[in-house]
Amino acid sequence: MARGGDQSWRPRESDGQPEERTAQNSRAKMVKETQYYDILGVKPSASPEEIKKAYRKLALKYHPDKNPDEGEKFKLISQAYEVLSDPKKRDIYDQGGEQAIKEGGSGSPSFSSPMDIFDMFFGGGGRMARERRGKNVVHQLSVTLEDLYNGVTKKLALQKNVICEKCEGVGGKKGSVEKCPLCKGRGMQVHIQQVGPGVVQQIQTVCVECKGQGERISPRDRCEICGGAKVTREKKIIEVHVEKGMKDGQKILFHGEGDQEPELEPGDVIIVLDQKDHSVFQRRGHDLIMKMKIQLSEALCGFKKMIKTLDDRVLVITSKAGEVIKHGDLKCVHDEGMPIYKAPPEKGTLIIQFLVTFPEKHWLPPDKLPQLEALLPPRHKVRVTDDMDQVELKEFDPSEQGWRQHREAYEDDDDGPRAGVQCQTA
Repeated sequence: MARGGDQSWRPRESDGQPEERTAQNSRAKMVKETQYYDILGVKPSASPEEIKKAYRKLALKYHPDKNPDEGEKFKLISQAYEVLSDPKKRDIYDQGGEQAIKEGGSGSPSFSSPMDIFDMFFGGGGRMARERRGKNVVHQLSVTLEDLYNGVTKKLALQKNVICEKCEGVGGKKGSVEKCPLCKGRGMQVHIQQVGPGVVQQIQTVCVECKGQGERISPRDRCEICGGAKVTREKKIIEVHVEKGMKDGQKILFHGEGDQEPELEPGDVIIVLDQKDHSVFQRRGHDLIMKMKIQLSEALCGFKKMIKTLDDRVLVITSKAGEVIKHGDLKCVHDEGMPIYKAPPEKGTLIIQFLVTFPEKHWLPPDKLPQLEALLPPRHKVRVTDDMDQVELKEFDPSEQGWRQHREAYEDDDDGPRAGVQCQTA
């Protein structure tokens, strides 16, 4: 049985529509610029699912909570996703590039807040929700295909902020908290900067005195436990129940288990499942897909093969004698795919692509070939006439062929480079 490591194959029966593939292929040739695709690390022909998966991994990696110094990178990732996840904006970008997006077709640029995009993607609820609740904490949990097939419970150790018990979230002695005199309690400072004759720019930054809190506590009055921060760090173990049939990218929510902040409802802990690649099976929806190598004799005369399932059972599949299996043929076994989420007794389909292995050269003595030919379907006979040229087949070496073309294209003659150079660069 082949342990199919080739992830590029897609079965014909489960593939997307030909029109969709054609549109994706043509997009790769039509795009004016690829900056947004490069930011997400995908090709211009990437599907919406590939774009979504790329954003998910990058957003988690460069989120300000994990990488405070990567705020600009996080902003670029969010802008790229906002455009490429919207079919209309993506078409505008493909045809006119970033400038066309900034013009909005005819208007002004309108990018959403990177945190709003992140919250909408991971279920945070946006800016208004953040004003009433603490931040959500998002963690990625690596799982195997076996975990998603059988279900599993994993323990995850988290560090979270909790209200300081000593000062009860005040930060110091009662009455020691005062409004920040520098920002007047707003937590932000506004600076006016002249950028041209008669043109000024207003810049808003976090207050350097109170660090955006809008209030300050004298050092001598600060809580000795939290140092005036109002919260302390605490380790918490949570049990994540991965149910049968869950998918890569699926979110598991722990309500109110996020960081605590004074006067705010705690945010949520969001666990995002990240499935590892499997050596044999690929998953597509409820179906499992695999490749299986068979010998030519098995393809023509029948076979019995064993398949080890993701729950350690052994399936024996049989092809009937005389049932010819062609190279690339697809067969299936019903009810042996992935369990269906929330309905685990039901399963999808196991799809098998057969790869026929042909014998090596000279595997059969020449005197035996007539006997084999007599058993096989008759070959197509060709009538050769005198006006035909008979040629001999030789082994083809792609590397040698490519080198010959490269050498000929760049070889100079008396009149300068050959025309072939212009053809290649045109």
